[in-house]
Amino acid sequence: MTIGVGGKTAEQALAILSDMTAGVKPIGLDEFEARIAKAQSLMADRGLDALYLHAGTSLYYFTGMRWKSSERMVGALLYRDGPPVFIAPAFEEGTLLQFMTVKGEVAGWQEHESPYALTAKLLSARGIAGGKISIDEATPFFVSDGIAKAAPDLTLSNGASITAACRMIKSRAELDLMQRAKDMTIAVHKATASMLREGITTTEVGQFIDAAHRKVGAPGGSFFKIILFGPDSSFPHGVKSPKPLEEGDMVLIDTGCNLHDYLSDITRSYVFGAPSDKQRSVWEAEKAAQIRAFNAAQIGAPCAAVDLAARAELDARGFGPGYKTPGLPHRTGHGIGLDIHEWPYLNWGDQTPLAPGMCFSNEPMICLYGEFGVRLEDHFYMDNNGPVWFTQPSKSIDDPFGV
Repeated sequence: MTIGVGGKTAEQALAILSDMTAGVKPIGLDEFEARIAKAQSLMADRGLDALYLHAGTSLYYFTGMRWKSSERMVGALLYRDGPPVFIAPAFEEGTLLQFMTVKGEVAGWQEHESPYALTAKLLSARGIAGGKISIDEATPFFVSDGIAKAAPDLTLSNGASITAACRMIKSRAELDLMQRAKDMTIAVHKATASMLREGITTTEVGQFIDAAHRKVGAPGGSFFKIILFGPDSSFPHGVKSPKPLEEGDMVLIDTGCNLHDYLSDITRSYVFGAPSDKQRSVWEAEKAAQIRAFNAAQIGAPCAAVDLAARAELDARGFGPGYKTPGLPHRTGHGIGLDIHEWPYLNWGDQTPLAPGMCFSNEPMICLYGEFGVRLEDHFYMDNNGPVWFTQPSKSIDDPFGV
C-alpha cells in the first residue's frame, strides 16, 4: 500500500487538522495606494488618459473594492492622477461605500439612465472626451461596447498593458498570503489521502476536502475540487460521471482555497494500493519533467523556455512530441494570484521574460487517455536568484507526502 494513503476514517483525518491562519494579514490600504500609483505611472509612460476597472479581481487589486460582475455596470475610472471615481447604480451607493477601501467619488446612474453615457460625461469633464482609454481586459463586451458607442471619439485599448503589468509581479505581502494558502492545501491533501478507502466516491472525497479546508482556516472551504480515479485521471479536468475508487487506481486530486482573496492550487497523483511498473514509470517521468521545468525558470529567460524544457524531458522518455498523447496535451503552467489562472503563462508561445515576483504553477501532466494520468502540480515564485518552491514536490510514488 502507498505510504500515507488510506488507513484512517474521515473523522480521524479531520481531527488532525487545525486552523493555520494565525498571524495572516490581508492586503492593507498602503499597498492598494501604491498599486494605483504604479498604474498611474505606467499610464503616463504609455500615453493613456484613463483606465477603466470593471467589477472583479482587477477592481479589487487596485482599489480594495470587492464587487462581483453582473448585468449592471459597476467599476471605476482611474485617471493619471488622483483617486478613482467609482461608477455604480445609484441605489447601490450605500453598499458600495461599505466595501470601499481606497476612497473616491461615487458617480451613480438611475435604472433608466445609461452608465455608458455617464462614463463619457465623466471623461469629458476631465477634458479627455477624445483621449486614450484602456479597458480592463475582463470587462464584458456589453460594457466596453457601450462605452465605445457613448464616446465614439475615444481610442480604446486592452487594459492588460496596465493591469497585467502590475498584477503579474507579486509583493512580499501577496507571496506570504499565497504561501499560507498553499500550506493549508498541502495539509488538506495529506489528510485526504489518509482517509481514502475502496469504494469511496468522488462526492464523499469532495465533501471531506471542503470540510478540511474550512478546518484549516479557509472560510469559504475549497475554491475548487477535481477528484479522479483510475481511467478518469487521464482527463485533465474530469469526466461526466466519475467512478468510485478501486484497488490499483491512480488517484488525481487537484484542489485549492482562498485566503484573503489569494489562491492555492495543488495537485497530487498517487496509487491506491501498490503501483504497477507502468504507473511507476509514468509517475517518475512526470516528476522529472516538473523538476526540469523548475530548473529552466531563470531570471530573464522567456516563459516559453520552461514549457519547452518539460517537453524535452518527456520527449526523451518517449512521450509526445508536442501536444501528442501519451504525453502533455496542455501548457506546463499558469500564473496565479487573485485569479486561479493569470498572466503570464508557461507555454511555448509566451515570450514574457521571467522576472522577480512572478508566480506559476508547474504541472506538465502526462495523459494516457482511457488508462490513467499523472499530474504533479506545485507552484513556485521567482526571486532575484531564480525559482523558489512554495511547496515541495511530491517525494515518490511510494511515499508521495514524505510520511
